[in-house]
Parts: sequence; C-alpha cells; structure tokens
Amino acid sequence: MRISRIYHPGALHSDQELELTSDASNHVANVLRSKVGQPVVLFNGDGNEYSGEFIDVSKRKVRVQIDAKLSISLESPLSIHLGQGISRGDRMDLVLQKSVELGVTEITPLITERCGVKLDAQRWQKKHAQWQKIIIAACEQCGRNVIPTLHMPTEFQAWVNQSTPALRLTLHPRAEKSFRHTAVGSDGVRLLIGPEGGFSDQELYQTEQGGFHTVQLGPRVLRTETAAITAISALQAIYGDL
Repeated sequence: MRISRIYHPGALHSDQELELTSDASNHVANVLRSKVGQPVVLFNGDGNEYSGEFIDVSKRKVRVQIDAKLSISLESPLSIHLGQGISRGDRMDLVLQKSVELGVTEITPLITERCGVKLDAQRWQKKHAQWQKIIIAACEQCGRNVIPTLHMPTEFQAWVNQSTPALRLTLHPRAEKSFRHTAVGSDGVRLLIGPEGGFSDQELYQTEQGGFHTVQLGPRVLRTETAAITAISALQAIYGDL
C-alpha cells in the first residue's frame, strides 16, 4: 500500500494531533479515499517529514496523529536557480513540476519581451499562488521535504542584472561549450531559459552584459519546456545527484 505524502503548513512535531487544511482534507477523503488507521507522512518544508496515521476521515475534516519526526533529505548538492521565461498554457506548469522533481532550489518566472502572458499585479499574485500549489504537489509526489523558493514574476532585465556568486548560464544551439565544459563551483548555477518565442536581440545583449555564458545542448532548437528540463537534467547528471 502506498503511503500518502501531504503538505501541511505550520509547525509539526511528534505526538501531535492536528486537522489537515480543507484542500488536503478533500483530497485525502474524496480523491485518495483514505481510511482511519492508514499511515500518512506529513511535511511542512522544514527539511523533515513526520509519520503518523489518520484518526478521523470525513468528507470535510481529516485528522492525523503524528508519531515520529524523520530527518530525510533528498536535496541535490547542486544549487540551481531557474529563471524561466513565462510561457502560455500548461508549458509553464510542466516546467515548474519537472524542475522541482529534478531538484531545483529556486525558480523565478521571467516577464520577457515575447512573453505570451500579460497580467496586472493582482492576477500575477493569483498566478503565483497557482504555481505554488503545483510546486507543493510536485514535492508531495517526488519525496522532497524542502520546498523550492518560488519568486514573484520578475522583469527580465531586473533578474539578469541581480548580483549573484553563482555561475550564470543560458542556452544557445551554436554555443562553443557544453555543460560538461563549464566550471560549476560550490555557489551553484543561475540558469536562464527563454520563453516560447525566444529572447529578443536586446535581451540577448543584456545577458552578455549581465555575465551569462552560453552553452549548448546539441545543434537543435528546443522548445522552452524541453530546454529547461533537459538543461537541469544535464547539470544534475554532471554536477549533482543524477
């Protein structure tokens, strides 16, 4: 029997009885159809997980008794901050989900010149909340007990010009170097991926001025979601834990 992993905001500790959030309760009772007495694992992002069992399961309320705190880390030794050009539809959702599974540390959605999504500040807040739920669900699925930081959508130039000790990398099919020939150190990587239509000439110039090095994943032009997933996989295979 597969043991459910559930995110719960707030403090957790051994010998604690608690009620899950309404969203989690609905998922446990009506989607997973869990029963009283079944085991469960909770996590809150503090790097630990907490084992317990369901002690009350109804359609609107689920209670859990925690019995132990477990220090289990699945975090990669390689720190990756993904700057992802925002794309339309489920492409952005896919990148967020898979990058979490692959071990990224931070994610910043980037508003670029060719960004296909134009929203006001209030709607960006709602989009950020939606993306946060995707990230948490990915952590529940893949076993991570640390939730990657999701920053608010940021203007491209502001992010590119941020000071960082990390190695700055972006993709180009005609770059001279591959990931294998980069010098990734203990400060990790700041990885820049363009949107569906790619970067404008002005943005490419800004990446050069911002100290980004171009690397290639082969001679073919990849879709934005393919580029992000493949680049993170390559970095983790060479410098991380894949």
